[in-house]
Amino acid sequence: MEQNPEIYEKELVVTESHLDKQKHVNNVQYVQWVQDVAEEHWEKKATEEQIEKFVWVVVKHVINYKKEAFLNDSILLQTYVGEVTHVTSLRHVIIKNKDTDKVLAEAQTTWCLLDASTKKPAKISDELKRVFLQ
Repeated sequence: MEQNPEIYEKELVVTESHLDKQKHVNNVQYVQWVQDVAEEHWEKKATEEQIEKFVWVVVKHVINYKKEAFLNDSILLQTYVGEVTHVTSLRHVIIKNKDTDKVLAEAQTTWCLLDASTKKPAKISDELKRVFLQ
């Protein structure tokens, strides 16, 4: 039976704190949103035991900026986990203008699973893989 990755969504509205000197969303803010939605997805789907036992750390971000976002724009963040290796996973994040459905940015982030106590890489078990599948 083929399983598909679960797409997790989060909505937000652009505030003054998200803007740069050009009065559009700062590129660094997109990076923060990518990290925030990934962490929120993990915290909503994983068990308390998994959250206590493991932590995820970013080892690589690749972001393609497509369009600008401005104050009061409604933003939709969509994320899912793609390829999984022994200790890493590739997470995809699509950032859209919720009203126009236009893609503002796309990110692929490589995360490494660590044992929370030793801080050493931990094997991504089939049980952990299922956290992000539907």
